[in-house]
Amino acid sequence: MLRRTFVTHLIAGLGTTATAHRSIAAEPLKMRDLYNKDLSFSDIAQDRDGSRVEITGFMAPPLKADSKFFVLTKTPMSVCPFCETDAEWPDDILAIETKRRVRVIPFNVRILVNGVLRLGSHTDPDTGFVSRVRLTDATYR
Repeated sequence: MLRRTFVTHLIAGLGTTATAHRSIAAEPLKMRDLYNKDLSFSDIAQDRDGSRVEITGFMAPPLKADSKFFVLTKTPMSVCPFCETDAEWPDDILAIETKRRVRVIPFNVRILVNGVLRLGSHTDPDTGFVSRVRLTDATYR
C-alpha cells in the first residue's frame, strides 16, 4: 500500500473512531431529566441510579460553614432552598455530598458537578437535611 493511501485510510479510520466514541459518551444529565410530570423519578434517573453522572447548575449558599454538602440549583438562588420533608422536595434542586469541605462558589456562577446519582428519601445525619435525590462522592468545578 502506498504511504499516501495508508495515511489517508488511517486518518479516515481515526475520524470514524472519534465519531463513534463521541456518540457513546454520555451527555451531562439535566435536572429536568430526573423527574416525570407527576414528580416520580424518570426512567433516565432510575437507569442511572448508582452510576456516576455529570450535571450543571448553581451552588446555593451552604447551610453551615465547613460543610461537606451543598445544594445545586437549576437557577441562581441567593438563599438556600432548604426543605423540611422529602414531600416538599422541589424538582429543580439536587443535594450534593462531597468528600472534602465545600469551597463556596458565588451563587450566580454555573458549575459542573460529577458524582454518583442516588435516588430515594435520605436524611443527612449531621445536618438533618432531607433529600429525595442527590449526588454522592461528588466533585465540582
